[in-house]
Amino acid sequence: MAEVNLQEIHDTLLSIAFEAGRMILGANPNDVSTGTKLNSVDIVTETDQAVERMISTRLKTTYPTFAFVGEETYVAGETRVTDAPTFIVDPIDGTTNFIHGFPNACVSLGFAVGRVPSVGVVYNPFQDLLFTGIRGHGSFVQRNASLAEGAAGRGPKQRLPLAGRGSGAAAPPLTGLGAALVAVEWGSSRDGPNFEVKARTFERLAASREAGGSMVHSLRSLGSAALNLCACAAGQVDAYWEGGCYAWDVCAGWCILAEAGGFVASGNPGEWEPAIDSRVYLAVRGAPSGQRELVEEFWAVIGDGRMDYQH
Repeated sequence: MAEVNLQEIHDTLLSIAFEAGRMILGANPNDVSTGTKLNSVDIVTETDQAVERMISTRLKTTYPTFAFVGEETYVAGETRVTDAPTFIVDPIDGTTNFIHGFPNACVSLGFAVGRVPSVGVVYNPFQDLLFTGIRGHGSFVQRNASLAEGAAGRGPKQRLPLAGRGSGAAAPPLTGLGAALVAVEWGSSRDGPNFEVKARTFERLAASREAGGSMVHSLRSLGSAALNLCACAAGQVDAYWEGGCYAWDVCAGWCILAEAGGFVASGNPGEWEPAIDSRVYLAVRGAPSGQRELVEEFWAVIGDGRMDYQH
């Protein structure tokens, strides 16, 4: 990886993220042409497509020898993430939120080398909230991030995770699902075996101990895989379980989480090191202890159920 300047790539992606944010904010969700892919909840808009064109044009101009994988130009069965340096991009992660005017949507810009997430930039323009990470150099969050340097109200860069930093304490240990806040998503497939595994697992996570459940503190759905991963990196949720998303949904957030001391295991029981494009993930926040135990407890909740998504 010595020939790849990760800091330079981070800076380029940051500039692109702010430009993408301006494009997203400039669009009127009530007046944007929409279409569907898999079904009526798998939505694409002209804004998704325009933002990806801008991103791919800038990246291919600046880094013509690097590969590019984007949601709107993905071709099933043909587009692959290889070991080559690769930009992995979602122009709007949270399109359903975007068209409903719900302010949890972001541009997710990831860069992988050897299929390892190495740079991540996730920017929510509606909240002017920026998450960044560079492999080996930590990850950060910044509010009011697009304001000019030194402008009043521009938030400081805060190192992730945030938990306990105000008091100087480290992030607290993980003590099991019964004390966990867990992020989940329904996804766009709403029938079949994968949907049944999700629904059954959600019920088992939420149900009381007396009913045979884990009785987690609660379940959360931000509507964006990238923002769920960033919330996990920040320590705002303890874990995030997902099946059905793609490499462009997770690459940037995965880097940010890893740099905050968290990690990603498979969302199916038994695999500790899933591929970036495995499509089934279980993310756990950084903690001094309890991470592997939480994964194993979560896998026990899933039981024999396995999610299987065609690439």
